[in-house]
Order: sequence, then C-alpha cells, then structure tokens
Amino acid sequence: MAKTIAEERIERLFTLAEKRIGHEDELADRYVELARKIGMKEEVSIPSDLKKKFCSNCYSYMKPGRTCEVRIKSDKSKVEYTCSKCGNIDRYGY
Repeated sequence: MAKTIAEERIERLFTLAEKRIGHEDELADRYVELARKIGMKEEVSIPSDLKKKFCSNCYSYMKPGRTCEVRIKSDKSKVEYTCSKCGNIDRYGY
C-alpha cells in the first residue's frame, strides 16, 4: 500500500516539476530531490521514463532545449543528454 502511494507521489512531483521549469527552475529541481528521497525511503525505484528527466550527476530537472541539450548519435545508436548546469552527459540507447 505504501509503495503505491510513494509511486503516485513521485509521478505527481515530476508533473509539478514539468509545470515549473522555465519559471522557477530551483523549485523544479527541489521536486526532483523530493521524489528521489521518497523513492529511497520507501525503496521504490523511479520509473525509467522519469529517470531520463533529471541529471544523474546534479539531479536537476532536464527539459530539452531549456536546461539540457539533446544529440542523437546514429553511429552508436545513442541519445545524449547534456546538462547545462553541470555539463554531465547521460547516454541512452534507442
């Protein structure tokens, strides 16, 4: 029961972060931090589609074109997300 509530809260926090990005970036980053803390406390993993929405280094919310840069490396079949705050590069296969 507690895990389903935690999963719902994590999804809700990411929805709120999506709405705040561009206006209050610090608040969006705080929502990501809270979602991670809920996940760690309740031992619930963040869904993979939401993991791609924050930087794995500085944990800031990443919105393509606003807080991160997206490049497609077709020769390696990878998508690269470069965080504009810390410069970290996250690579995901496609």
